[in-house]
Amino acid sequence: MVGLLSIQEPNLDANNRDDLGVSTTSTLFASSSFATKPKPLSMNSSPVKHSREQIADLFDLPLMDLLLQAQTIHRQNFTANEVQISTLLSIKTGNCPEDCGYCSQSGHHRDTTKLQAEKRLEVDKVIAAAKRAKASGSSRFCMGAAWKHPSAKDMPYVVALIKEVKSLGLETCMTLGMLDAKQAIQLAEAGLDYYNHNLDTSRRYYEQIVSTRSYDERLETLTNVRDSGINVCSGNIVGMGEGRDDRIDWVHELLKMPKAPESIPVNLLVPIAGTPIGDKVLAEGELPVLEWIRTIAVARICCPSSYVRLSAGRESLSDAEQALAFMAGANSFFYGDKLLTTGNASQSNDNRLMRELGLTAQFAAPKAPKQLTVLDAMSGHESQVMLAK
Repeated sequence: MVGLLSIQEPNLDANNRDDLGVSTTSTLFASSSFATKPKPLSMNSSPVKHSREQIADLFDLPLMDLLLQAQTIHRQNFTANEVQISTLLSIKTGNCPEDCGYCSQSGHHRDTTKLQAEKRLEVDKVIAAAKRAKASGSSRFCMGAAWKHPSAKDMPYVVALIKEVKSLGLETCMTLGMLDAKQAIQLAEAGLDYYNHNLDTSRRYYEQIVSTRSYDERLETLTNVRDSGINVCSGNIVGMGEGRDDRIDWVHELLKMPKAPESIPVNLLVPIAGTPIGDKVLAEGELPVLEWIRTIAVARICCPSSYVRLSAGRESLSDAEQALAFMAGANSFFYGDKLLTTGNASQSNDNRLMRELGLTAQFAAPKAPKQLTVLDAMSGHESQVMLAK
């Protein structure tokens, strides 16, 4: 059984670490343990790459022990009680060619979900929404399109959106389906901060979810995003009928990557009537919330420097359940009444809960674009200069 992580400054002596590489010495409730600023880690330290067996052991811990360990690791890497807030907007809704069994936007399920497809939003409407998001307190603006992949004619549109949103001082994130290497570079040159492409579940259970895109294709897109220099956002959806072994395998898949995603959404399925998986879950019963919270905690422990995001499913949770999720190491969530096509907790309720929990919002820190416009003072000629990495 994995030992309970003591709350203390990181101790890098290998003789004082258990089999997960965490310190097991010193007093449990050291007076410095609840400082509000993250504790600096040694330059010689590196994240522990947990084995699959170790990940399984974490899932088996008593819940309070697991939450304590997760919150301690969270405070070693992030400012305590600070959360990153995002707003998500659907810039192209419905009639997606993918057959994801949980998604109302799939064109395969449109006869049963009755979701009306919409054309992509005009740039000025997206920017107006981004301005409202910034005014409400969001630091990151996420844009999602129901595409298998963006087409060549779509790329100037999404590049313009990135540049316009960044000019507002917001971080940018997009989820547009699969990307090839050239498209990822185009988005990187526009200055995109994050690209979301979820693995959804384990490799083994994946074939129960979607057949129009392979697991390896998902990983290939993430490789293209990583190689372009864009931050990776990749998470899962729990409660689709998968077992705990699949949740263990999903975490292990993240650790097989050269670097864990900088942002990890952990979604709790919102079962939508008319979708194959939604109908199945509505008939057989939903995943207990505490198992979702366990998954958040394990993701935090195994990916200590990643943002762990509360995404879909949060609108159905009580205040106490959301508080447990933050205790488990979640430090990012979505503002707004809608996430693409599903409901979300109201912003006024989020503001109230943040006050009651003593949470504060993180400020935006968007990347600079990789290209700068340079004006020749003599000729008046403008040129694009690529910034060095």
